[in-house]
Amino acid sequence: MDKRKITILGLAIIGVVTTIKLALIFYNANFNNYALDSFCHINDFIDCDSVAKTVDSQFLGVPLAYWGMFFYLIVLFLLFVDKLKNIKFLKFLSVFKNPYTYISILGLFSFLVSICLAVKSVFIIKKLCVLCLFTYFLNLFIGLLAYEVSEKNLFVQLKEFFLDIFDGIKKYPVTTVILTSITVCFLTYTATSYVFTPNVKRVKSLLKFVNMKTNPYKVSGNILGDKDGKVTVQVYSDFVCPICYTYNIMLHKAMTEVKNVKIEHYNYPLDKECNKYLKMQMHDGACRMARYGIAAENQDKYWDMASEIFEKHPKTDDEAIEIAKNLNLDTNKFKRDINSNETKAKLSADIDYGANKYKINGTPAIVVNGKLYIGIKPYYELKELLIKSGGNAK
Repeated sequence: MDKRKITILGLAIIGVVTTIKLALIFYNANFNNYALDSFCHINDFIDCDSVAKTVDSQFLGVPLAYWGMFFYLIVLFLLFVDKLKNIKFLKFLSVFKNPYTYISILGLFSFLVSICLAVKSVFIIKKLCVLCLFTYFLNLFIGLLAYEVSEKNLFVQLKEFFLDIFDGIKKYPVTTVILTSITVCFLTYTATSYVFTPNVKRVKSLLKFVNMKTNPYKVSGNILGDKDGKVTVQVYSDFVCPICYTYNIMLHKAMTEVKNVKIEHYNYPLDKECNKYLKMQMHDGACRMARYGIAAENQDKYWDMASEIFEKHPKTDDEAIEIAKNLNLDTNKFKRDINSNETKAKLSADIDYGANKYKINGTPAIVVNGKLYIGIKPYYELKELLIKSGGNAK
């Protein structure tokens, strides 16, 4: 075995070990809620753990660490294919006529893909995985070493690469169809089931609602869900909070698919104008918007007004009154109720109850049958929670 082959072998083994470590980091980041930070979580920029949680850490539902591991195993296979094809039942491996050509092409192609991933990581994700970066250069060195062993120019290697593929397909069409079918089925399954990438499933579920400009499931009146539902969901939200807007749409959709659930809304604006429990100002104008909602609730149009406030963010009473007018509210009463003592007392009661009863310090927050859940859940988890708590799928 010559030195270059030994070097490629060593680099491929190092690649396998590195990608195994990356796979473990990916697993801990996405499946293990109790995992400690990995050794390459160095700062806000150099952070393998955070990169592993992004939707860009996978392709077709398979973590990039697994793709990398697959590449290095192929390199190891190709290094010994000449010996393997001498085994009687492995004679079909004779289709691999130019193993170093394949290693060279795959290595250089992997490096080009790696450069694209590095650019995206630095400039879009704004985080860098140093272990990933290490494998990028491994790919380059493997490709260059195999290129030198092959002693053929790149265009000749590309030609050989594709000719050998087509020759293998012609000689073993049934095997090709079987392997292609297995690959397509596997990647279809991983891309649609998210079995390896649950975080991608969560992000895509959330983005579906985040990108909605209006609420297609909006209801009219003060009641959302079943008035006498045995499952009670208390919702604490802030009209300036963008996540609350998204969660509001989710809850409306859930009520079209789950019955025996009633939604009770509580205002919890993160605005020091009315929320004495805040240590710092967060959402200017949230208290006033909450009063708009209460004023509409007095005329049995809470959810109508809530949807409009979330979508239009009225910053003045005149803008809110215009919305009330379009909702056919009594605008004179609405205007009086905005700043009435009763409205302010109702708002204070909501805030006091949430802060004292459940220690709420952020939105959105929901309380399902007395149990508090802080932050947003992807829709499928929200729906599952409501059904497990006693709701029934429609």
